[in-house]
Amino acid sequence: MTDEHDLVRWSEALAGIARTGLAFTESLYERERYEEVLHVASDIHAKISASSNSEEKVTEWMKSVGEGVPGYVTPKVAIGAVVGNEDGEILLIQRSDSGVWLFPTGFADIGYSAAEIAEKEVFEETGMHVEALRIISILDGVRAKFTRMPLYSIVFHCKVIGGELKHHPLECTDAGFFSQDRLPNPLAGSGNWVDHAFAAIRGEAIEVEFDKPRRPVWEQGDAI
Repeated sequence: MTDEHDLVRWSEALAGIARTGLAFTESLYERERYEEVLHVASDIHAKISASSNSEEKVTEWMKSVGEGVPGYVTPKVAIGAVVGNEDGEILLIQRSDSGVWLFPTGFADIGYSAAEIAEKEVFEETGMHVEALRIISILDGVRAKFTRMPLYSIVFHCKVIGGELKHHPLECTDAGFFSQDRLPNPLAGSGNWVDHAFAAIRGEAIEVEFDKPRRPVWEQGDAI
């Protein structure tokens, strides 16, 4: 069944193709066609929310169009950290922008490795010092229902090595450690990451979780 996140994926996929085309083409005819595709994508996006304005979305996308390789549209990268304590509880933060609960997560900053970002985000959002141990998942954030923004979420399993729990006053409304049977609500992604995260905290020999490829891979529907 088509849901809101399908519309997000289709809209952003079309917009990405059109913006990348605009970045590389010098043909006025092709530019007109790509701009028309952007308007179709914005109409799809407008169906997601009554507050979404089609023309404003087109303007936003057009402002991001670059030239050549810098204009090639790709997903953003977000780095998350699943942190457990000695009691087998997970560290969660309540995001101030949405009110949902999730493990500490932030966009990748230039100049840092992915593991460094994971450790940095945990400290900035919760005051806890951690050590990144292993990657446990690499997921499409829209498919996982973490976000409406196209991004890849790379999640590390980390252990606490120090610090004092204190949530960031701007990025978080609250933060704390929670057992699997006492998790707060609402959880980001409808909590579809919970079992995998707690398996990592328990030290189980889990595989790295990733989105299974669709067949054929260019289909924009659900995986087959």
